[in-house]
Amino acid sequence: MDDTDHAIIAELRRDGRASLSELAGRLNIARATIRARMERLQASGDIAGYTVVTRGDVSATPVRALMMIAIEGRGAERTMARLSGLPAVQAVHSTNGRWDLIAEIGTASLLDLDEVMFRVREIDGVVTSETNLLLSTRRAGPRRNT
Repeated sequence: MDDTDHAIIAELRRDGRASLSELAGRLNIARATIRARMERLQASGDIAGYTVVTRGDVSATPVRALMMIAIEGRGAERTMARLSGLPAVQAVHSTNGRWDLIAEIGTASLLDLDEVMFRVREIDGVVTSETNLLLSTRRAGPRRNT
């Protein structure tokens, strides 16, 4: 991928519904070039698909947090399975560095988050954890003229 491909992808991340003409105008590239490059990016798998973010995706769990978790021994798979079974855990990532796992958590209230944190800390093999609340999120989205 070259700079033009990256620019096309960046624009699509901002506005996945942008037409070929809109993309061409924003990037100052011919519409046919945009179409050909998008077809190539899709065929190569660099663009794997398109998605939509709904209001429910944004507001169903207004209290969001990342919980970094250290585990003892080689129990990562078992711990990941237990974490994935908790309804408030939206994703579990293995990682390198100080923490072994990172759990993305979403709850309706701080009280619910406290309960989830308590349950995670009770899982066999969890040695320590640190939780950070997500206060705001900026996603690549449509540009707004001011």
